[in-house]
Amino acid sequence: MADCMQEWPEPVVRVQALAESGLSAIPRCYVKPPCDRPVAPPPAAALEKEHFLDDVSIPVIDLGELLAAEGGGAGLGDVTEAVAAACREWGFFQVVNHGVRPELMRAVREAWRGFFRRPLAEKQRYGNSPRTYEGYGSRLGVQKGAVLDWGDYFFLHLAPEAAKSPAKFWPANPGNCKEVSEEYGREVVRLCELLMRVLSVSLGLDEAHFQRAFGGAACGATLRANYYPRCPQPDLTLGLSAHSDPGVLTVLLADEHVRGLQVRRGAGQWVTLQPVRDAFIVNVGDQVQILSNSTYKSVEHRVIVNAKQERISLALFFNPKGNIPISPAPELVTAADGPPLYPPMTFDEYRLFIRKKGAKGKAQIEALKGQAPPEN
Repeated sequence: MADCMQEWPEPVVRVQALAESGLSAIPRCYVKPPCDRPVAPPPAAALEKEHFLDDVSIPVIDLGELLAAEGGGAGLGDVTEAVAAACREWGFFQVVNHGVRPELMRAVREAWRGFFRRPLAEKQRYGNSPRTYEGYGSRLGVQKGAVLDWGDYFFLHLAPEAAKSPAKFWPANPGNCKEVSEEYGREVVRLCELLMRVLSVSLGLDEAHFQRAFGGAACGATLRANYYPRCPQPDLTLGLSAHSDPGVLTVLLADEHVRGLQVRRGAGQWVTLQPVRDAFIVNVGDQVQILSNSTYKSVEHRVIVNAKQERISLALFFNPKGNIPISPAPELVTAADGPPLYPPMTFDEYRLFIRKKGAKGKAQIEALKGQAPPEN
C-alpha cells in the first residue's frame, strides 16, 4: 500500500486556517458539483415532505438490560430484534445505556476540542501522509485536483496492541489526550464486540461468528477526531462527502449541540440526525454487508457544515484483521437466500480504494457485487 501512496499530490491546506482567515467565499477546490451540494432547508410552509425528513429519528436502542444480565445472555432477544430491524431499515441506530461512562465521553471530546484549538504551527508537527494516514490531516485520497471536503481530522490506530500508533503520532497537548483516548477506545471496542454478538444472533449465526470471521482478538480499531470549521458558503460544500464506511462498525460520538451528520434515506433524500444526549450513533459498514450477503446494507452518509458554528465529532472504526479474506457467511448462502454476492477480499485490499480515491459513495462495494465465483 505504501509504495503507491508516498505523499499528497498537492500542498495540504488546513481548512481551519482558511475559515479563520476571514474569507467570504470558499476556494474553488471545495465547491461540490451541483448534484452533490446540500439542499438549503426549505421555508416552514413549503416542501413539507422534505421538512418532515429532517425531523425523522433513527431507532434508539437501550442496551441497559443486556449489559446488566450475567454474560449478556438475558434480554438478548429484544435487543436482537431491535438491532435487526434498524439494520434492515436504516443501517444506522443510536444506543443508550451502552456501558461507556458519560464523563469519559465528554472528557475525550473536550481533549480533542483542545487539540484543534492549539496554534496551527503546533498542530502542523503532526501532519500526516497517505502512507499511514496517522496524524493531523485535511484530505482523503491521493487523486490530484480532487474536490476537497471542508474539514480537518486527526487519525490514530488504537487496536490491536501490535498496530497501535506510536507515541510520536499523539498530540502532546492537551496532556491527557492520549490517556483519555486510549481508555475511551477500550470501552468502545467492548461495545463493538457486544454489538457483533447481537448482529451474529440476529442473522441466525452463533454468537461468536462475527468476531471469529473478522479476526477474533486481532480485530482493529481506529479513531478519527473530526473538526468542521465554520464555512462562509455551507450550501456549496460538504464537511465529508457521501460514502459508506469500509469496515465492520462505526461508533460515532457526535456533537450534541451542532447537527451535521446526514443519512441517505431513499433516492436523493437526506435525513439530518439529531443525537440523543450521551448516546452513540452506530452504523454498519461494508464488511457487514459482505458477510451478511447483503441482508444488512451499509448506508451512505455525509456531513454538512455550518456558517455560524464549528463542529467536533469522534468516529471509532471497528475493522477486520487486515489479511483475512472476508466473504458471505456460508450459512447465509443457500438456495433460499441466493448465491454469494461478493468475492473473498481482505480488508487491506478493500480499504485501498478509499485511501486512493477518498469518499466515493458506495462505488467500491457496488463494483464488487456479482463478482463472486459460482458455487461448486
